[in-house]
Amino acid sequence: MIRINLLPHREEKRQARKKQFITLAVITAVIAAGLCAIIWYALSVRLDAEKERVKYLEKETERLEKLIVEIAKIREETASLLSKKQVVESLQTDRSEAVHLFDQLLKQLPEGLYLHTVKQTGKKVEVIGYAQSNARVSSFMRNIQSSPYIENPELVVIKAQVVSNVSANEFILRFNLKKSKTDDKPEMKKASTAPKAGGAK
Repeated sequence: MIRINLLPHREEKRQARKKQFITLAVITAVIAAGLCAIIWYALSVRLDAEKERVKYLEKETERLEKLIVEIAKIREETASLLSKKQVVESLQTDRSEAVHLFDQLLKQLPEGLYLHTVKQTGKKVEVIGYAQSNARVSSFMRNIQSSPYIENPELVVIKAQVVSNVSANEFILRFNLKKSKTDDKPEMKKASTAPKAGGAK
């Protein structure tokens, strides 16, 4: 009977399997390390991109904040300019109102009546004057009512007084100013409609 020793053959197979296992382990470790490296690189790139994005957003936020501050300053300057413009327009309006007021008072003043005091508060005007009779005061009120710049005349009081040894009726009259609907520059209209010199013979 022939006896065959299989121990060396089994040992060789064991060593071969061991080498194969080590090789597979090394390959697996290399692949895992490579995957880890790739994942780390991808995450690093993404993180850098996010950092750049955050920096960009911070810069844009700072720029927008500066713009907001500038816009606020511009709004303040605009409000200030509008306020000054309104003041100037108000002064111009008040100036023209005073001109119209005194012009109308002179035009509507009847004979035998003169004014002593004229006081204006906003759109309200109060005058104190003297008249030879109550009829003069009534005529003055009718004239005011027909004026394009004055309205709502109201007689506050009228009483007899002696002024410079002359009997007269002292009166207090109040009325309101209104905007005129007529053209402020009638002379320009007349000039534009007037015939040119030398046009007709």
